[in-house]
Amino acid sequence: MRDREAWDLPDDVGDPDEAEDALDDEEFPLGDGVADLVGEVHCPYCAEPVEITLDPGSGTHQQYIEDCQVCCRPWLVSVSYDDDGTAHVHVDASDDHDDNDD
Repeated sequence: MRDREAWDLPDDVGDPDEAEDALDDEEFPLGDGVADLVGEVHCPYCAEPVEITLDPGSGTHQQYIEDCQVCCRPWLVSVSYDDDGTAHVHVDASDDHDDNDD
C-alpha cells in the first residue's frame, strides 16, 4: 500500500486502518473523544456567564479572539489542555491586549 510508504510505517503494523488511527492519535492526541469540548467563562465586560465551544484539534495551547454572545465585546480567549483532555479556559478583555494604543 502506497500510504504505508508515505507515512514511513513498518511492515508489521497490521491493518492499514488501525495504522491510520494510530497516526491520528499521535497527531491529534486530544481528538480521541475524552477532551473537553465546552468551557464556561464570565465575560470581562458584562460579567455574564457564557458557554463557549472548544476545539481540541487546534492544539494543546490556543489563543484567539471571540466575541461575547451577550454584549458582543471581543475577548482574548486562552485555552490549554492537560494530558487527560481537561481544558483550562481563560478570557481577558481584548482591548487590554491591543498593541495599537496611541
